[in-house]
Amino acid sequence: MTDAYLNRIATAVPPFEVHDFFLRFAASKLRDDPRRQAVFRRMADRAGIRHRYSVIPATEDPEGPVIDRDGLFRRGAFPSTARRMDLFERTAPELAARAVDGLDLGEGRSTVTHLVVTSCTGFSAPGLDLEIVTRAGLDPSVERTQIGFMGCYAAVNALKLARHIVRSEPGSRVLVVNLELCTLHLKETADLEQLLTFCLWGDGCSAALVSAEPTGFRLDSFRALLADNSRELMSWAVRDDGFDMVLSGAVPAAIAEVLETRGGEVLGEVAPERIDLWAVHPGGRSVLDAVERALHLPPDALDDSRAVLQDTGNMSSATVMFVLERMLRRARPGERGCGMAFGPGLTAETFRFEAA
Repeated sequence: MTDAYLNRIATAVPPFEVHDFFLRFAASKLRDDPRRQAVFRRMADRAGIRHRYSVIPATEDPEGPVIDRDGLFRRGAFPSTARRMDLFERTAPELAARAVDGLDLGEGRSTVTHLVVTSCTGFSAPGLDLEIVTRAGLDPSVERTQIGFMGCYAAVNALKLARHIVRSEPGSRVLVVNLELCTLHLKETADLEQLLTFCLWGDGCSAALVSAEPTGFRLDSFRALLADNSRELMSWAVRDDGFDMVLSGAVPAAIAEVLETRGGEVLGEVAPERIDLWAVHPGGRSVLDAVERALHLPPDALDDSRAVLQDTGNMSSATVMFVLERMLRRARPGERGCGMAFGPGLTAETFRFEAA
């Protein structure tokens, strides 16, 4: 059976760095409760994030009546879902094009046979897939698939699909694009848990090429783990005022439990100490800490995941690809890897890989 390889990865973020701005905006929603504001600031400082990027051009004053230069996010009148989707439709194609350009496909663009696109933060039709075909100069007859609304683990499902395609049609060259504009769904709320959850999210896009060419990472052993009695811990729902993320503080413990009890299903006969590269979705600092404890990993095992969290925050489905991109630059032939990402369900989507 033909093997499938993750040959190349490129990443892109929007031009507006907004982390400090969003923290100050969130803190302003708690100005009438100094105790909760102090809790918020303390928890935000512990999140391990220094930078996040957004397609929203912020103003100079996060405590002012309007927080973006386009006047879309006005205090007391944040935009409807429809207006947020308009912004997604305007800004997503450019970010996707930048990521695809980063692959430097050159004449190889004409040989791409399949396009797989994931997103859970915006929808339109004709959609992002057709925009990518046009802007990237792909063959108009390329086979297109969209994986929608699966959350942070969607990139793993996209790689799984790309692997199936290559194994069934060895001449295939699959372009995988994961694009998320999480910051579009900024809420005007004084709920402490919601504010802390939003302090994780950033915008970003990854593009990757999967084929039978034996370069990069050989993909193998995809496995989904569904935690028991945890459906309510993480959810993502469409509301009138944007998409509403519920991210319980119990998520890290649930992830740790499922990995402690069923981690052997992921690694098979490979002991954790035989894994050289841990590409773990940085859903948050506490999530990475939970994975490290559950699998008894050395302190530096998740350095790449922590670096991505620090530099860009949680970009939902694109994030684990940012981690893999860092690893692909320096991996040595024969090194073994394990990838995993977490999302609604509560589900852990996992896979193994090996550097060619």
